[in-house]
Amino acid sequence: MRILLAEDEKSMSRALCAILTKNNYAVEAVADGQDALDFLLSGQYDCAILDVMMPKMDGFTVLRKIREKGISIPVMMLTARTEVDDKVEGLDLGANDYLTKPFESRELLARLRAITRTTATAPDNTLRFGNIDLNRATFELSGPSGSVRLAAKEYQMMEYLMSNPGALISTDRFMEKVWGLDSDADINVVWTNLSYLRRKLSSIGANVKIKAARNAGYSLEIEP
Repeated sequence: MRILLAEDEKSMSRALCAILTKNNYAVEAVADGQDALDFLLSGQYDCAILDVMMPKMDGFTVLRKIREKGISIPVMMLTARTEVDDKVEGLDLGANDYLTKPFESRELLARLRAITRTTATAPDNTLRFGNIDLNRATFELSGPSGSVRLAAKEYQMMEYLMSNPGALISTDRFMEKVWGLDSDADINVVWTNLSYLRRKLSSIGANVKIKAARNAGYSLEIEP
């Protein structure tokens, strides 16, 4: 399951990313409301966690704008404010839940499971290309010879490839989308995870292949 986290407090963002990743969520983090809106309008997410007070655009405005665009993914609002009026405003704008800081990680995860329960069972929760399926709820990649569970970064890369079949995706783009612009990770992690994915595709009898185009990027193609 792919989550967009919009939180401008760096320590909180890092902590939430660690918690979500440890619990097998694929998470992308942004630090202001404008980026949150741009990512939600252009990306494919199963859920969003929005801080209310953010630079450039507050969480309520982001929520209102995505609902106006017909984006119906579950949204959880985060805030340090406890006023009932704020909670009512968020829920009236279309939030699925509202969590007040500070909170326990167990409560966050339980609430996430609750608001995404319908999404997790939806028919479009599976990506298909060639003879393989990627289950967005379980991180399982399946083919004629069986199935394998992908690690978080492997899942994010495979989801990105399967969402854009045939498109060339550069190493830099993978770094940006999967590891984030502020990541200290070495670019070698992209090649390492692509190698893991190639082996797993082979193990499940996939008729698709991750092809490399010199100095251009990688694409997911059906083998002739």
